[in-house]
Amino acid sequence: MKNVNQRTVFILLPLIAAMSVALSQSKTGTTIGQFLLIEPSARITAMGNAGVTIFDEASSAYYNPAALGHMATSDVQFTHSVWLVDIAYDYAIASARISQTSSLALSITSLNSGEIAVRTVEQPLGTGERYTVSNTAIGVGYGQRITDRFSAGFQINYIQETVWHSSLTAFGVNFGTLYQISADGMQLGASISNFGTRAKYSGRDLRVRYDYDATRYGDNSSIPAELFVDEFSLPVVFRVGFGYPITFNDDNILHVVVDAFHPSDNSESVSLGGEYLFMKTFALRGGYQRLLEKDSELGLTVGAGVNYEMSPYDIHFDYAWAAHGRLGDTQRFTLGVSF
Repeated sequence: MKNVNQRTVFILLPLIAAMSVALSQSKTGTTIGQFLLIEPSARITAMGNAGVTIFDEASSAYYNPAALGHMATSDVQFTHSVWLVDIAYDYAIASARISQTSSLALSITSLNSGEIAVRTVEQPLGTGERYTVSNTAIGVGYGQRITDRFSAGFQINYIQETVWHSSLTAFGVNFGTLYQISADGMQLGASISNFGTRAKYSGRDLRVRYDYDATRYGDNSSIPAELFVDEFSLPVVFRVGFGYPITFNDDNILHVVVDAFHPSDNSESVSLGGEYLFMKTFALRGGYQRLLEKDSELGLTVGAGVNYEMSPYDIHFDYAWAAHGRLGDTQRFTLGVSF
């Protein structure tokens, strides 16, 4: 047990060191790319979004890229959610097993507001113009199982946010480790997400007409000018978690997971959940997310899933419901095919 603890500390030290650098200058409410914090997997969402130790679906790479090193198959998944205030959220990922110990993954995330009426103080009912807000992230990940119990992985993301005619771009990196503590499947995982560049908005919406002295007549009251905007960092998240499958028999398995979060733009929290799998086909899930987070609007999560084997394919469909307090509820649907 002493050797296990030493190896675990050795695995986590580099991640903790990197986390301290990434979070040292961050403050609440000063990050861009908030859509990157929307968890894509309906299955893991139903388990309280405690996914840092889960590794048997492509979407696991979002929570911990090291999961790609443990993948036993190739997998394709698509998630759709009607997010808060009817915003459309879509996520697609394809992972390809390139060897017995490694996998590559490509993911695309999209968040779109749809058309919104432009309103001003002078025209509160609308100007007749319409604008959209859209966010996109494209990621490429790789995971490698280094030993029979330990894997590591990373993912590089290109991020773009657009508000009408203005936009920003940034690059982020996710990396993590996953370690199987015992032969019965007990897992310990850790990851850092969205460690990357700072960015600021630019575009024609920032160009304005400026009156240098509004109290003076006869001067140029319509000078071309441009608003100055600050740079902000991405929302860095450090996760560390524990997972343990309890096998009653071949037809009844209970998977328990617990994750701790240390974000750069919020307070620390703990999420937990579980999945009961019957006959390797039907799954019931429940959890609670962001316990101890200050002023949290998150809470209970529930969901279900079904797997259907049609050799050589394994088709799985998952559903999740999550409470968001005064903001309302959200639902996610994930369809996947493993082969």
